[in-house]
Amino acid sequence: MTAEPLEIERALTLGANHAIGHYRYDLTTQIWFWSDEVFRIHGFEPGDIVPTTSLILAHKHPDDRLRVSRILAHAAVTGEPFSSVHRIMDAKGQERTLTVIGRGRRDTTGRVTELVGYFVDVTAGITTQANKAADASIRASAVTRASIEQAKGIVAITLGIDPEDAFERMRGTSNDTNVAVRDVAQRIVDLAGNRGTPQDVLAVLSPVVPATDVVPGD
Repeated sequence: MTAEPLEIERALTLGANHAIGHYRYDLTTQIWFWSDEVFRIHGFEPGDIVPTTSLILAHKHPDDRLRVSRILAHAAVTGEPFSSVHRIMDAKGQERTLTVIGRGRRDTTGRVTELVGYFVDVTAGITTQANKAADASIRASAVTRASIEQAKGIVAITLGIDPEDAFERMRGTSNDTNVAVRDVAQRIVDLAGNRGTPQDVLAVLSPVVPATDVVPGD
């Protein structure tokens, strides 16, 4: 079952501060009605301009404009519920991401005469999610880097080589075994944490470490 616009509106507002405005488009007269919120979403003050289809499409991001135009044209013919997520450039030159939700209304003859629905500015929510994803990526990268640096030190001490050569050994193991360098490094770090011997470390690197490199234990 297709969700009603009001149900979708409530779902989209959970846990985020989205601006929401409603619209009505009279297909007979080609006249748009925007609530005050829709004007502001597009960077205008209420009443600053007269909304038209050409104005609305002009504000769409060039990469999204044709797709939105087709969605509106299809809805005008079928009256079916629709939704679209796309970008606009508002009157202040700022890019926003909107969700547009709507459906057709029919007259007594069954002809689609209006499109009604909501504009929802989801820019803030998308930015928050993007920032969270970026933060998570940075944190994960930092953890990975720390493991690699620690493993480089362990391998350098075990083989009596400098850290950069140690990294090349780990990278060689990664290439030969098709295991990511970070995973090779983590195995070495885990071994060290569990009091692994130099031979244990070398066993991880064995695909690229010749037997003559084994350093005898004390």
